[in-house]
Amino acid sequence: MAEVDFAGQPGTGQVSGVDQQALDEVVRFTSELIRIDTSNAGDGTCQERPAAEYVAERLAGAGLEPTLLERSKGRTNVVARIEGTDPTADALLVHGHLDVVPAEPADWTVHPFSGEIRDGVVWGRGAIDMKNMDAMVLATVRRWARSGVRPRRDIVLAFTADEEASAEDGSGFLADRHPGLFDGCTEGISESGAFTFHAGNGRQLYPVAAGERGTAWLKLTARGRAGHGSKVNHDNAVSRLAAAVARIGAHDWPVRLTPTVRAALRELAALYGVDTDVDAPDFDVDALLSRLGRAAELVEPTVRNSANPTMLAAGYKVNVIPGTAVAHVDGRVLPGGEAEFRTTMDALTGPGVSWEYHHREVALEAPVDSPTFAAMRAAIERFDPDGQVVPYCMSGGTDAKQFSRLGIAGYGFSPLKLPEGFDYQALFHGVDECVPVEGLHFGVRVLDHFLRAV
Repeated sequence: MAEVDFAGQPGTGQVSGVDQQALDEVVRFTSELIRIDTSNAGDGTCQERPAAEYVAERLAGAGLEPTLLERSKGRTNVVARIEGTDPTADALLVHGHLDVVPAEPADWTVHPFSGEIRDGVVWGRGAIDMKNMDAMVLATVRRWARSGVRPRRDIVLAFTADEEASAEDGSGFLADRHPGLFDGCTEGISESGAFTFHAGNGRQLYPVAAGERGTAWLKLTARGRAGHGSKVNHDNAVSRLAAAVARIGAHDWPVRLTPTVRAALRELAALYGVDTDVDAPDFDVDALLSRLGRAAELVEPTVRNSANPTMLAAGYKVNVIPGTAVAHVDGRVLPGGEAEFRTTMDALTGPGVSWEYHHREVALEAPVDSPTFAAMRAAIERFDPDGQVVPYCMSGGTDAKQFSRLGIAGYGFSPLKLPEGFDYQALFHGVDECVPVEGLHFGVRVLDHFLRAV
């Protein structure tokens, strides 16, 4: 018997909801997508096309007309539009990526591309990041096709390639070369938000992303005088680079609170009963974070810019001093913080060490007082009345960066209800990635309700 979860579709006389077939499909689609190995090592060898064809077939089965687009052979994206009932309403973009980071089977309890369903859990690379959300979208729109539901707004669906690298074959390609497919879209939703965060003492938070730090991947190059390793050399490129890297790694970045982070701090302070004014000139963010328990993890990475040295390369023989040495640094920049970041890097690298952007993307911020954010909050609270929705800023980035070129404000909203002890964030790019079946069921219910209500 289909579960009862029906609500009137405003203005259409239609009814909608999640039936048993949708619940079964979201699990099956997650498992089957995981079995399609779309590992992206960043070297251009990834092939998303089999997953794209899988998605396109299921969209076509829902009466949609998916378009497959490639910049490079096999790096396939899928885009489809669902026509809404209100032609005057702005369109909404719903996007998810098809590629995943690589996984070493020997390190896993379950083979990372098995999609095995065991003990109420779907296992495999992409279970969290983010074939689960792709499956939720497919299950939702297929349910709508069966019941004759149309959303109020046009909804553009985009399943992208290459998110786990540069996005040049994915969302960047779509935004730059096919912007007409996204006509009318003013907002978008995608990964990394609306998951259960167990903050202790029974608190269940659902952080919804309304911002992302910018990406600033840097290449540092030190130059000096090449020579014999036994000779005195005060113009040593390796020493010069090592000193610069050490300065960068030890630097204490100043606090910079963006509107999204301030909103998160206000709501968390209220939930924890901490009397503080985040707008006061003497506000001490670290003191507040120390009183928020585990919830501080949601905010701490986004109150400052950051720069972490990650790669070093120099020399070819132990007794030869090389003339050049190279390092890479993973920098992340808050909205409005780019000028400070550049000035700081100039100072920390110092003379004899140059730096350049290896990859660069903008920081994002979306309003937390928008009707769309309110609809996300309401959808989660409908299905988990004990949950507390809070805004937050992602420390990393998503395809929303590329779609922002089209004027689309991005939110992180891929709903999952997770049991206590399930470390969602640790499973991103981690070993034994998995997702509970009940979490997927919750997600498809929430997504369906939100997309019909927004």
